[in-house]
Amino acid sequence: MDIILTLAQELNLTRDQVEKTVALIDEGNTIPFIARYRKEVTGSLDDTVLRTLEDRLTFLRNIEKRKQEVKDLIDAQGKLTDELIVAIDNARTITEVDDIYRPYRPHRKTRASVAREKGLEPLAELLMKQENSYEPSIEETAAQYIDEEKGVASAEEALQGACDIIAEDVSDSADYRKFLRAMTFEHGLMSVRKTKDEDSVYAQYYEFDEALKKILPHRVLAINRGEKEEYLKVSITISEDIPLQYLFQQVITNPKSPARPYLEAAITDGYDRLIAPSIEREIRNDLSDNAGEGAIKLFADNLSHLLMQSPLKGKVVLGFDPGYGHGCKLAVVDPTGKVLDTGVIYPHKPQEQTERSKAIMRSLILRHHVDVISIGNGTASKESEIFVANLLKEMQTDCKYIMVSEAGASVYSASKLAADEFPEYDVMQRSAVSIARRLQDPLAELVKIDPKSIGVGQYQHDMKPARLDAALTGVVEDCVNAVGVDLNTASHSLLSYISGINATTARNIVKYREENGAFKNRAQILKVPKIGSKAYEQCAGFLRVSGSNEILDNTGVHPESYAAAHGLLSMFSYSEDDVRKGNMGELRAKVIRTGKAKVAKDLAIGEPTLEDIVKELEKPGRDVRDTLPPPILRDDILELSDLKPDMELTGTVRNVIDFGAFVDIGVHQDGLVHISQLADKFVKHPSEVVSVGDVVKVRVLSVDVAKKRIALSMKGLKNGQ
Repeated sequence: MDIILTLAQELNLTRDQVEKTVALIDEGNTIPFIARYRKEVTGSLDDTVLRTLEDRLTFLRNIEKRKQEVKDLIDAQGKLTDELIVAIDNARTITEVDDIYRPYRPHRKTRASVAREKGLEPLAELLMKQENSYEPSIEETAAQYIDEEKGVASAEEALQGACDIIAEDVSDSADYRKFLRAMTFEHGLMSVRKTKDEDSVYAQYYEFDEALKKILPHRVLAINRGEKEEYLKVSITISEDIPLQYLFQQVITNPKSPARPYLEAAITDGYDRLIAPSIEREIRNDLSDNAGEGAIKLFADNLSHLLMQSPLKGKVVLGFDPGYGHGCKLAVVDPTGKVLDTGVIYPHKPQEQTERSKAIMRSLILRHHVDVISIGNGTASKESEIFVANLLKEMQTDCKYIMVSEAGASVYSASKLAADEFPEYDVMQRSAVSIARRLQDPLAELVKIDPKSIGVGQYQHDMKPARLDAALTGVVEDCVNAVGVDLNTASHSLLSYISGINATTARNIVKYREENGAFKNRAQILKVPKIGSKAYEQCAGFLRVSGSNEILDNTGVHPESYAAAHGLLSMFSYSEDDVRKGNMGELRAKVIRTGKAKVAKDLAIGEPTLEDIVKELEKPGRDVRDTLPPPILRDDILELSDLKPDMELTGTVRNVIDFGAFVDIGVHQDGLVHISQLADKFVKHPSEVVSVGDVVKVRVLSVDVAKKRIALSMKGLKNGQ
């Protein structure tokens, strides 16, 4: 297989693009670095395409590795032919490679291997000759194989053994298996039946049949889980006439031969006993793998949008972790995330110290000039929201509140990382700090939590753990590097996701900072243990040093392009002070008037790099998240019972799944916008229309108070579609 050509065709890229990109990957460059600083080499491929290319490169190389292994194994048996080499080289999947190897694979003890040990292979070969007539007859010939010592007691047993050999040979044919696999997928059904006479979340699948080629990925995952939990029995069905007719046509070359009945019996047995169960496993594995990949992609997309939500900058935030018996934990953090104060109140049952709790809250809000109260959406959150909303009304303050997803907060607060960060606080107070900080800077706080605990996917616990972890880690890396981090304030958790920096070097950076004071410039990071020139090349552009004498240290301009950036400033008579004061408004216009191509050539850089430098000089220290919609702050309570059909509300998308999106509209329960209600046009997948963190207008369709279900619609509303 020409891997470069295959990748170019699959991703609709040029061979030169793929070749150069693969070379960059093989040299040890990270995806964020390649995406941001090697645009001229890759043709400006973004991180999404680059990660897909890297995944496919690994997959295709694994196929090539397996092909070579199979060739070596067959060659060791002295059976490798030119025809086999061509067949192996032309295989497109590992399954096809393994099909070719199947006849040469050392078999465990099977009916066919036992028959061969009894010396019945010549009888099988005789049947496969399919002669017009046999003299002596097939039965008489079979009688000649009777041998008590070998365990052949009759002619019937001899013929059965010969048929077992034929059945296995037919089953081992790579061509037959490939065709039958495709045929089964084209014409087969997934049939699901219940195993228990009781209601469950899988009730819709108790009598379920759907064409394999049409079944939706999220249904595959739901059925798999129902089967795992022993509510469902699953099988793949196809009219047996279809595959058997194909096999008869392939194997039986002389329909008039007396051997025909034996061959038909052997073929039928081979299909029922060997081929069909194997193909069923393979198809179900493929369906599950494809559904899993789709779910991982959706999870990754949701996670990306969650991490890249607009931060709430410059605000003092009071984190409010709701609870009953153990009280509600409070933590006030300043605009930089520094903890100013903590406390515990008991406004709910069983204590119900309402007035005392109000007094404590009022004191914290006034003393620290709190701008926003960030309330976790877990246990007791509705009662806490009512308590806070009523308090703010009484105070007549400008302070607002917001409900924040606390998914993963308890995981973080009980972790060693949280204990190291806040040794003086208990678990619940750490959780309150996390709830406050994730409003101020979702990215910086959420990177401390295992992405699988954040709750923006579907069926993530059914995914292949290694594959899911790799995909989600890639998303976090891309997000962190897209934003960049302040070298003097970033936690080691955040630093560990920066290109070229791992957990060990991240801790070394923090330790160096603690021992030597703030970094004065980017280059100083080379003094940190285990950071050499390659690591510096990969990480430098993503690190910010706001107090550096070199203004470019607080931008996304890579040190390798500093000379070009200073040359650009000089070319149009700008100084570093102009950059600091934001007096760069005319730079882009001047570059365009001169001609981008000419400016880039004079500076000895590519046009993509020139464009990136101009963007950074226009807004040094800019945050790419600032262009996103800010979180919705509230000052009044909305109850589930307040919702009426046709009521229009503004909400925030909390999760996107295959069949719709869940939207937070300010009540304790998120509402579902079904895929059919997302837009006035046909929507193939919800991710085409909405993303996690989007602020959208919705209309209430129906409310089921008893089941706490809210049906919403976005049809007919202006949502920037």
